Amino acid sequence: MDEPSKPRWLERLTSLLSREPEDREQLLDLLHGAFERDLMDADALSMIEGVLQVSDIQVRDIMIPRSQMDVIDISDPPEKFIPFVIETAHSRFPVIDKDKDNVIGILLAKDLLRYYAGGDFNVRDELRQAIFIPESKRLNVLLRDFRTSRNHIAIVVDEYGGVSGLVTIEDVMEQIVGDIEDEYDYDEPDDNIMQDRDGSFRVKATTLLEDFNDVIKARLDDDDCDTIGGMVVKQFGHLPKRGETIEFGGFRFEVLRADSRRVHSLLVNRASET
Repeated sequence: MDEPSKPRWLERLTSLLSREPEDREQLLDLLHGAFERDLMDADALSMIEGVLQVSDIQVRDIMIPRSQMDVIDISDPPEKFIPFVIETAHSRFPVIDKDKDNVIGILLAKDLLRYYAGGDFNVRDELRQAIFIPESKRLNVLLRDFRTSRNHIAIVVDEYGGVSGLVTIEDVMEQIVGDIEDEYDYDEPDDNIMQDRDGSFRVKATTLLEDFNDVIKARLDDDDCDTIGGMVVKQFGHLPKRGETIEFGGFRFEVLRADSRRVHSLLVNRASET
């Protein structure tokens, strides 16, 4: 007679969670305990943590800043902007009327096929409605809105109504499943460090220390660390969670995004300015 199959990891995890945690911290402790007992792997733990964190993260924490937005001006003819569309290889483009604060719609790259089909082609007729959201919107709410409306992109506005950036459904999903290669990912070192309007810097943890020093005019150095994220973790003495802060080298570092394996992004201010 065959031996009964071993319980699947989900069944074992359910059994472990039968202790009914009273708050999120206890739930996370149980999940980490399950990971340490090999009831789930690191990827599963990371995704569950991502699901729990999205309700705490605001759009401003993950948006593509205004300065990095690739847009099309409605006044440009197709023969002028189509080479730009091909070069950037995005699937969706905000369309503006002379100024990034005046987004009048979203153009899908696939709709440009009608231009090549011949006949009359008017960009305005092809525009989809642009969705505008505040910087403070929570990611769990935004994800639900994306699914309901079937939109994949939203324009982010600040408290004064000015455009401060954009966010895609891929940006939200990355908070759960990890990095997804898409058309808005940046490969240049300078794109690892983005300055907000208030003077603070949003920095990818994988940014090399030498690049960090060059852009932010810092003098951080550590023979044991190559990246700013590695140096921050070393200064903490443990893997920090989202929201933890530390000061060293004349700067204040706040963890914007982290999971059970690594730090992903940081908010950096000069210590004297905080």
